[in-house]
Amino acid sequence: MEDYVGPTKIRPRANLLSYLLSSSSLLSTQDFSSPFLFKLKRKGKESKREEEGRGWEKGIRFASKSPLLLANLCEHHIEEQDCKMKNFEMTMLCCKDSTSVSEFGNSVIIGFTWFYLAMTRSGIHKLSIKVTFRTFPTRSRTPHLLPRSRLSPIGTVNRPRVRSVTWSRQAQKPNSPMAQVLAMKNNTSAALPTSFLTLTWGTSSDVLTSSITAGLLPTLPTTGLILVASFLFVLLLFRSDNLKKSKSVIELPPGPAPWPFLGNLPEIFFNRPAFRWILGLMKDMNTNIACVRLGNVHVVPVTCPEIAREFLKKQDAIFASRPLTMGTEYSSRGYLSIAVTPWGDQWKKMRRVVASEIMSPARLRWLHDKRTEEADNLVRYVYSQCKSSEEGAVVDVREVVRQYSGNVIRKMMFNKRYFGKGREDGGPGMEEVEHVDALFTVLSHVYAFCVSDYMPCLRWLDLNGHEKTMKKAIQIVNKYHDKVIGQRIKDWRIGLKKEPEDLLDVLISVKDSSGKPLLTTEEIKAQTADLIYAAVDNPSNAVEWALAEMLNEPDMLRKAVEEVDRVVGKDRLVQESDFLQLNYLKACAREAFRLHPIAPFNLPHVSSCDATVAGYFIPKGTHVLLSRIGLGRNPKVWDDPLKFRPERHMGSAEVDLLETELRFISFSTGRRGCMGAPLGTAMTVMLLARLLQGFNWSVPAGTSSIDLSESPNDLFLAKALLAQTKPRLAAHLYTPH
Repeated sequence: MEDYVGPTKIRPRANLLSYLLSSSSLLSTQDFSSPFLFKLKRKGKESKREEEGRGWEKGIRFASKSPLLLANLCEHHIEEQDCKMKNFEMTMLCCKDSTSVSEFGNSVIIGFTWFYLAMTRSGIHKLSIKVTFRTFPTRSRTPHLLPRSRLSPIGTVNRPRVRSVTWSRQAQKPNSPMAQVLAMKNNTSAALPTSFLTLTWGTSSDVLTSSITAGLLPTLPTTGLILVASFLFVLLLFRSDNLKKSKSVIELPPGPAPWPFLGNLPEIFFNRPAFRWILGLMKDMNTNIACVRLGNVHVVPVTCPEIAREFLKKQDAIFASRPLTMGTEYSSRGYLSIAVTPWGDQWKKMRRVVASEIMSPARLRWLHDKRTEEADNLVRYVYSQCKSSEEGAVVDVREVVRQYSGNVIRKMMFNKRYFGKGREDGGPGMEEVEHVDALFTVLSHVYAFCVSDYMPCLRWLDLNGHEKTMKKAIQIVNKYHDKVIGQRIKDWRIGLKKEPEDLLDVLISVKDSSGKPLLTTEEIKAQTADLIYAAVDNPSNAVEWALAEMLNEPDMLRKAVEEVDRVVGKDRLVQESDFLQLNYLKACAREAFRLHPIAPFNLPHVSSCDATVAGYFIPKGTHVLLSRIGLGRNPKVWDDPLKFRPERHMGSAEVDLLETELRFISFSTGRRGCMGAPLGTAMTVMLLARLLQGFNWSVPAGTSSIDLSESPNDLFLAKALLAQTKPRLAAHLYTPH
């Protein structure tokens, strides 16, 4: 090989590589028995002329006994300089001698482990390395690198067949982690014979190209144990303190120390449900904003209204996107609907359709009679269960409220209550029960901290089992939806339908500027399911919790019933036009939204660029989670936050279920806010009002109070609410018109 002479003009400390060239810690060129040679070059858009020899601050060659030298220099320099090198090409040359090649393999394993550690601890988190291994004859002259005066040997260790020289920076900090590692490495190398750490490296070819880990096969069990122990030591050392940040960069929100590569996925995986671990962590850290790294994704939970408003009001445009997850891919048919689709043209298209055609005030008034019909069916169904006995009957409130929500949205969407024959008493059939159960299963897995959402390469393993569950639930939903949608589209195309009767007809009949259908069949199916998912869970959960809390507080229940009687009377049923005057009843529903939200977190918001919020750095791609529990139960915002007390919401002349200041979340706000808030409000108030007006509710016989324990895996009541029920109105009010 030809001599290789370094540059004569170098800008001091211009970057990492110029520092390496100017450093006095490179090896002496007299040690030609060093088993390998590095060639390190920065990837970039340098001209070919520069790559061939003029841009010397961009590249370097140097010989070394151990790659630890490179890691050591990297760590020291990047701490002090603004090094922006992200990608490297490295050529390693070793003499064509089996012992030297084996020594080279042993050193590369440890050296590259520390090289990665040094770069990551110094603030470089995206590092790609291309490695080319080349061999050259033992007697070949190793290229000269720098003048001998620029080099400084520190010590020598003799070994069989290969003369070893160990080097380190003269300015090494004595107590730094890398200095301790170097000392440990040096001592270990001196104490162990060469054969003890020998790895098998193929040397039949003059040129070997491989990745960092390819081709390293231990020949002794002891070698494998040492490599495993080294790797574990790296993990523990890396985890011992947070990543070092440049002094000029704002810090991330506080959070647990992440593992390399995995982040905090092990904690999420083994501490289920994940939301309880995250909120418990924030409580222990006494912080209103945190940062949990899952794989390469920063997840930022928030429990403070002021910070939440900064995310969704002041910087709403930055945090208007959604993440890509397994659950949302299935639920939106490949991101064709509105709720979970990332920011982009598809979301804008569907938003225009939903805002102007589906959730407009005029459309909600158009659907008024369908909602009233299902409210009438609600009281008829409950009445049919308790009319046979003077003592009434025990009613499964969870089934009643969930089926009511399902009936309302099915009626508005498909103009039908039942997929099958249904029941004469107004109750659900087998098909409706299966449909609603599948809807809740999908909703519980849309954002469930699935491992593959943060490490997509592991999706095929389905470690949490979420994908299998989601597939099954989606198949059930599609089984009922697709048949109806397909037939309806056919009816419109052949002219059997010409005027819309429900929301499905509206979606099918929307035209573009040229008069053609605006939405494809898949988009219609995706948006239909999206609207049904959004309508079925929130009202039913709030009413079940509100009634459970009120049963344990008879005075509160009596007060709400008296308000309904005063406003409506007992000669007719509650109508939507009465809602304006039912402030205490709405306060009860609002308190249920605050204390018992449907989900622990709001739908995630993804940052489209780097931002600063509450004095913390929020990187691009961060998932921001507003904690419904943390906001609604924040003791700095609410007095006695765990107490169900509707009176706290009675300060204004009119009580509104929507909380615009984000002190809790009933319906989300901001650019990605819930456009169905008016519909959700109407469904919630009607459901609670009809139940309180039509029936006397009490704790079942033999039970002193309702158990208000939360389910361990979600925020529903641990046990479905069962309550004693008796009619309190004239019989003719319960029969259909």
